[in-house]
Amino acid sequence: MAEKEHLGPLMALASKTWRQALDQRLRPLGLSQAKWLCLLQLHRHPQLMAQGELAAVMGIEAATLVRLLDRLEADGWILRQIDPEDRRSNHVLMTDRARGIGREVEQAADDLRRDLLTGIPHEEVTVTLRVLRQLLDRARMKLQ
Repeated sequence: MAEKEHLGPLMALASKTWRQALDQRLRPLGLSQAKWLCLLQLHRHPQLMAQGELAAVMGIEAATLVRLLDRLEADGWILRQIDPEDRRSNHVLMTDRARGIGREVEQAADDLRRDLLTGIPHEEVTVTLRVLRQLLDRARMKLQ
């Protein structure tokens, strides 16, 4: 197999394994990976976030997100508000309880990132980020 053919599977495996490592660190909080991923995205976007935008940043279908938000709302983690300008759309807000957990999830993510990047030269991380952004931009263009 040519070296370039390893790129896609390796990126997917690295992403999956990274999430699993974070999932392991967050297990004591009692949140599923889907729940903490959603809370992390909401924590990183403290302003009102439209459900469609949240689904897009999470990389999931809107219908999948609706079921997840139903569970999060029932558990007291989020609230949904109807968009006054478009009554077909909802905005998602974190509850005070969720904001505290959001900070814990963010801290765990920061700690894991620091642990995983320790010993990798800054220049290599910079090049990797540049290449990943280029790949993402090109893949997005292919989807349009």
